[in-house]
Amino acid sequence: MSPIQDQPVPGRLGDFAQEYLANPAVAATPKNAATVMFVRDRDDASGVEVFMLKRVASMAFAPSTFVFPGGGTDQRDAAEDLPWAGPDAAVWAERFGTDEGTARMLVATAVREVFEECGVLLAAPGAHDDLVTPAGENWERYRAQLIAHETALHDVLLAEGLVLRSDLLTYRAFWTTPVFEPKRYATRFFIATVPAGQDLDGATTEAETSGWYVPSELLQQSRDGEVLMLPPTIHSLEQLAEATSAQGALTASYAIKHVMPELVETEDGLRLRVDLPD
Repeated sequence: MSPIQDQPVPGRLGDFAQEYLANPAVAATPKNAATVMFVRDRDDASGVEVFMLKRVASMAFAPSTFVFPGGGTDQRDAAEDLPWAGPDAAVWAERFGTDEGTARMLVATAVREVFEECGVLLAAPGAHDDLVTPAGENWERYRAQLIAHETALHDVLLAEGLVLRSDLLTYRAFWTTPVFEPKRYATRFFIATVPAGQDLDGATTEAETSGWYVPSELLQQSRDGEVLMLPPTIHSLEQLAEATSAQGALTASYAIKHVMPELVETEDGLRLRVDLPD
């Protein structure tokens, strides 16, 4: 398959594209973001399932679209004394091609966002300890405070004597939103499994539904026009559809490069052209 692909412009993106072509403006600056693909083995051992959220129709970015849990960075995620275990910020900075502060922030954002949106926390008392089970009123309060920006992940971890477990995340992709969108994100994609004793609940006001999906089935629904997904989600699901197990999905080796879809005119109308890693 050619690494250069032309894909339909889904949903409201078509309106944004037409507006941009009619009146080109200075592109919005992308905000750093992180998202996590949680995978698990299917019951029949025929591959993997992945946890997805369907965003509410009122969202300014990607309304009614299936996405992985995640969101934009908070500068407080870059705190230098963030309790940490696993590959350090210098290692992640080399992987991302960024400075250490940005790398620390991106990893912390991934951990914070999945706790906010799904109730799963990749943190433990120590580097080799069992992960905490974030259940009960105290953890519900922390979650609400993080969502309301009333506290920071750094403060929650310190209060509970925990360290962020960066070793539980695997870097998988880097995509930036096209220039014609009014809200843009430079998003790092991670993959992980759900820690023992924890469950993804998808209890976020940003999603109308959530659950576990078979990648190949969701891709077919996208081709049939039954669900909306953006190019990075589609490409990520295509990779996951190749996996025969969750462990295989975690350890699969894929080239990573920065991908930003471009708007092009074709014989079939407007398309998003993506230059994928080989």
